[in-house]
Amino acid sequence: MTTTMRTRSGVRLLTAAGAFALGVGMMTGTSTAGTSTAGTSTAGTSTAGTAAAAPTEDRLADGNTIFGRSIELHISDRDALGWATINNGDPTDEVWLDRSYDGGETIADERLGYTTIPDGTRGTSTEAYDINAADGTKGVLRACGKAGNRDDIVCTAWIGVEKPSTKGTPSKRAIAALVKLYNADTGLWKTTGWWNSANALTAVLDYQLATGDRSYDWIIANTYEKNIDAQGGNFTNDYIDDTGWWALAWIRAYDLTGDPRYLETAKFDADYMWASRDEICGGGVVWNINQRYKNAVTNELFIKVAASLHNRIPGDTEYLAQALENWEWFEASGMINEENLINDGLDGATCQNNGDVTWTYNQGIILGALTELSWATGDRSYLTQAKVLADASTHSDYLHPAGVLTEPCEANGCGADGPTFKGVYVRNLGELNAELRGRPYQVYLDQQAETAYEKDRNRFDQYGLHWAGPIEALSAATQQSATEAQIAPLWKRGTGTPRR
Repeated sequence: MTTTMRTRSGVRLLTAAGAFALGVGMMTGTSTAGTSTAGTSTAGTSTAGTAAAAPTEDRLADGNTIFGRSIELHISDRDALGWATINNGDPTDEVWLDRSYDGGETIADERLGYTTIPDGTRGTSTEAYDINAADGTKGVLRACGKAGNRDDIVCTAWIGVEKPSTKGTPSKRAIAALVKLYNADTGLWKTTGWWNSANALTAVLDYQLATGDRSYDWIIANTYEKNIDAQGGNFTNDYIDDTGWWALAWIRAYDLTGDPRYLETAKFDADYMWASRDEICGGGVVWNINQRYKNAVTNELFIKVAASLHNRIPGDTEYLAQALENWEWFEASGMINEENLINDGLDGATCQNNGDVTWTYNQGIILGALTELSWATGDRSYLTQAKVLADASTHSDYLHPAGVLTEPCEANGCGADGPTFKGVYVRNLGELNAELRGRPYQVYLDQQAETAYEKDRNRFDQYGLHWAGPIEALSAATQQSATEAQIAPLWKRGTGTPRR
């Protein structure tokens, strides 16, 4: 059965691609700066080297992007093997490996495993090749690729065999692995997209707030300064939900640093979101300024953004009024179904629940939103409402095959968007849990974190798509998601929470 999900371009089929576990990446609207037309070897088979045996493990060593394609270098360190993947591409797009024995100063073997994306798929993989020479000389590999209809080529960094670090707590090691995929030059995360990078930044901020570790403060300012003028400026674009993710990230950044520019940007983003509101289906903000779809994720995000701003702006009444209005509309909209799960959105013709997938993040964002509303109003009935929804989602067999949180799209790879969803869910459940007497979801959060740690983690503390295993589809998005699973049980009420 083929599964569909709404993505940045509307509805896209989800397909798995490649011979090995592939990380899916999409840099929405980013430039292709840093690409080149160098490396003009004739397309074809490799000039030297033969494919090696199948790898026994998978480390996502590095990634790069070109025209929306994700080029990745994967390494099996136990076997000293590496392979390249390309994802989010089109048929005829190219990918290959280069090998060097002097740290990348010169190329010993070019275009190892050269291959192209076949018809009917979005990605592919080279075969695996030895990193080191037969005489024991240490080597390094890089993955390179290009769009089939363009001359520009992009490559990853040169990387060889590494040894894992076993120091620190699970959350400390998980966040370190996430940061390794951060591109300081772009201020975004490799192997994932624009809005996913907002969530990766939020995971870094969550970790610092929950643990007091301020090692990664530099990432906050770097991300902000490198991207304040990107897309539509001030972290906006045509997708209102994208803007909401960035607004929440900058609110978190303000909580951690106290820097007023982050709060000002979040206010700009909230105003941009609210300006999209119309009377179609009785109210609510839209998903995209050019597609007036009313969906759950965008409206839940707005409620949380507006309530969060009220809680940080002395004397505010405007943002609170907007948050309350949108919550009242959302609660009455029908998107919350009879099982107290939240479907994707409203049918544009009937304004009724469209019966679309109950994605995990739609079950989660509203929990954080209602937690903020409770704090904003002093009314604990919002926490009671959140608990009803949380009870439904944490006990849903559909979302928990064998008791482990599972995104409905996992059997088909989840595309570029879905890998982020579960992290959003546990983050917001953790916020609610910290505010409730007796921390009723602590056991659940601990179980999800422990399961992912035991079954979905490689030796380098990288996590894949399936928290119940096997380890597959490594990317910055899967890493962010599972990192949030390690952080969510750590939230405390009062000092150390994201709102204090």
